[in-house]
Amino acid sequence: MSETTITFKQSGVRWLWLAIVIFIADISIKLVVMDNMGYGWANRIEILPFFNLLYVHNYGAAFSFLSEQAGWQRWLFTGIAFIVTGLLTYWMSKLPAKEKWNNIAYAMIIGGAVGNVFDRVVHGFVVDYLDFYWGTYHWPAFNLADMAICLGAGMIIIDSFRNKEAK
Repeated sequence: MSETTITFKQSGVRWLWLAIVIFIADISIKLVVMDNMGYGWANRIEILPFFNLLYVHNYGAAFSFLSEQAGWQRWLFTGIAFIVTGLLTYWMSKLPAKEKWNNIAYAMIIGGAVGNVFDRVVHGFVVDYLDFYWGTYHWPAFNLADMAICLGAGMIIIDSFRNKEAK
């Protein structure tokens, strides 16, 4: 049996526009935060009884994982992001564009990963600015790129439980 090929126009790569939108929005918000807010917890802006805006640097990955290392983690996480972005783009090229759920999930992860890679390469750290908390417990600060990555990953997990139509 021969495998049918999908043209560029028919493939999920057409959904990369969403990754570009996420990247531009993420970088724009980070630049506004860097230009208009003082650094650190003392300069936070209280928005709601459970939410602050603040400007902090994250030298590690999620939850500041490996942030105390000497700097090699910057390039490790950059390399991982490039590999994941390449892999997801390849998968998108194999999916039909009408397969919206997975293409949107992959594009969200790509947009978020590229946004954080931009920070790592240009600044040497990732800019975080969203602080949710309950009482004295603060969730680790994060940004739009992190949200896009988490939402995209969640969509992939949800998709694994969805019923697939038999072909």
